[in-house]
Amino acid sequence: MRVIIVGNGLAGIISAKTLRELDKKVEIDVFAEEKYHYYPRPSLIEFLAGTIPFERMFAFPQEWYREQNINIHLGKPVTRIFPDSQEIEVAGGKKEKYESLLLANGSFSFIPPFKGTDKKGIFALRTLDDAFELLEYLKNHQRVVVIGGGLLGLEIARAMKSRGARVDVVEFFDRLLPRQLDIQGASLLKAQVENMGINVHLGLATEEILGQNDVRGLRFKGEREIEMDMAIVAAGVRPNIRLAKEAGLETDRGLVTDDYLQSSNPKIFGAGDVIQHRGRVYGIIPSSFNQARVVASNILGKKEKYEGTVPSNTLKVAGLDLTSVGLVNPEEGTSEEFRKEKKEEGIYKKVVIQKGVVVGAIWMGTKKGVNEINRIISQKINIEKHKISLLEDDFDYSVL
Repeated sequence: MRVIIVGNGLAGIISAKTLRELDKKVEIDVFAEEKYHYYPRPSLIEFLAGTIPFERMFAFPQEWYREQNINIHLGKPVTRIFPDSQEIEVAGGKKEKYESLLLANGSFSFIPPFKGTDKKGIFALRTLDDAFELLEYLKNHQRVVVIGGGLLGLEIARAMKSRGARVDVVEFFDRLLPRQLDIQGASLLKAQVENMGINVHLGLATEEILGQNDVRGLRFKGEREIEMDMAIVAAGVRPNIRLAKEAGLETDRGLVTDDYLQSSNPKIFGAGDVIQHRGRVYGIIPSSFNQARVVASNILGKKEKYEGTVPSNTLKVAGLDLTSVGLVNPEEGTSEEFRKEKKEEGIYKKVVIQKGVVVGAIWMGTKKGVNEINRIISQKINIEKHKISLLEDDFDYSVL
């Protein structure tokens, strides 16, 4: 049996690894647009900041692919899919036959349609080559504006600051990390980010990128302007659905899959940022990992259901440990919310409770209790009797 995987990101490579664990004989070919072996996307930030050298970017050494008998075709993007003949076409025109095809070709950086995006000095960060270009331009352009105050935007801002740039972050919403934090937590984070010497501007809608040929500034609605000579856009990503769409597969915002991660064509599967499952496009590492493991089983005919992933992010933002799990901004009147804040220590904790069950949590500035709160949410443990004391530093989770 020959399985072709399109894309060598997390979903593609973990699927290949799992296929090999489950079946020693299956033929696995991975076609990648990038010329580099798989590297975790978060490592791009550390590479940008100068804390991880190029050689340490990669998840597996080159020989690992040989040992696993996984055929990697780097710099060989797939240009077309022919579902009827079960073939793909690779750049250059060569066709390859498959018995099962996995689309794990991820997403691309979304650049909103501002006026002036054709100017020199506008960047997005999605690939290693993006990082190289960005660092090259930074050498002579030290006034940086990051458009977007989400996770990626703040991490890029931190990396640029550590390279000695003057950095401003511009966010359309009234707070940082609008998906992961509530107003109180975001206010605490803003103070931490500004303590690093990064200027934060909230509630600003970018209207135009100024300058003749090179970027020189930003204009916002309301005529306010900021000077700069380099813009990095971190306004989210969009699934790479062109291949799937042109092949006649069902697409919406992403490649539509069922619970077995099968597309509208039974021989074609999907995993990672490119897919839409039960109406949802996740775009987060835990879901890509879960989907990769499940889809490998299904390609081999084992029929394992993917039941979805509780959105969970655990990372460091501006030097602060932050975990955001599940529903953190519920509609008013639908839940109980409990908070605990220690401003001077940069600690903020919050749980969202519905019918005695924790459905969401924010843990910022501390790692203590993170694993336990994740367990409580994933196992839907009833904590009604302990909801008042759950956020105390000395709470004994073993009672649950």
